[in-house]
Amino acid sequence: MKVSLYVRYCLIENLIKNGIERIDMKYILALTFTFWGFKPFAQSKQIEKPEYVIIANNEIISKERLEELMQEGYVKSMNKGVSQEYRDGLAGTFGNKIGDKEFIIIVELYKDAEKNAVKQATVKENNNVDEFKLHIGDLAKDFTVTMLDGTSTKLSELRGKVVLLNFWATWCAPCLMEFYEIPIKIIAPFESKDFVFIPISRGESKEKVANKMLQLNKKGIDFNVGIDPDLKIWDEYATESIPKSFVIDKQGVIRYVTIGNSEGSIDKLASEIDKLLKE
Repeated sequence: MKVSLYVRYCLIENLIKNGIERIDMKYILALTFTFWGFKPFAQSKQIEKPEYVIIANNEIISKERLEELMQEGYVKSMNKGVSQEYRDGLAGTFGNKIGDKEFIIIVELYKDAEKNAVKQATVKENNNVDEFKLHIGDLAKDFTVTMLDGTSTKLSELRGKVVLLNFWATWCAPCLMEFYEIPIKIIAPFESKDFVFIPISRGESKEKVANKMLQLNKKGIDFNVGIDPDLKIWDEYATESIPKSFVIDKQGVIRYVTIGNSEGSIDKLASEIDKLLKE
């Protein structure tokens, strides 16, 4: 079965570490192209997800064209996300085709001579890295997180409820893609159930998170989020890439985990939550 290019993007996004937003060719060659707030509210309106804008050689290209370039070995690097100033410059050139800065992908291409020189390069694969410190079947580590609205949430006080713990960041495009689906697929269906959603921003200031949530609120994404500026909670649960999600049952045991945002991943999370609520 052919894997969609969107899924490939998500895998590349999940190779990003600690805010680094550049993926070099040595990583691209190694890919197998498989991929792997606390306040509920009613929301029935579908929120339109943003599209990635892909730019190569100062032109907007399609996902299909990017796939061709990758298969032909022309892709040297892919930079996900740009500065606001750079985004505004692109908007001056391409107009309203340019969306939010987080969803812009800049592709650097090899020239023919360069491509041929690296064609035979041997790439060391790094597919066996365990990015989780806690696994399915482990008791979730207790924590107290300060939410954006100033309240505090303590995990151990949520026994008897199913908890979706999600780690994200304001710069992480796959994380934000999840947020566009979560209101209608996660929060709304379970708002009257014993369920709590705890999205925690990893390693960012309250001001930065507040500004991003204000932007998202204007697009219909309105839920409370936690803040982990010193990575204390994150370091108990995982390493490396985001988004990562942990589904925790009523006894505080981790029952399901995910990395990244691929097609159907939020639907799968909803299914796992529903199963645990029925136990």
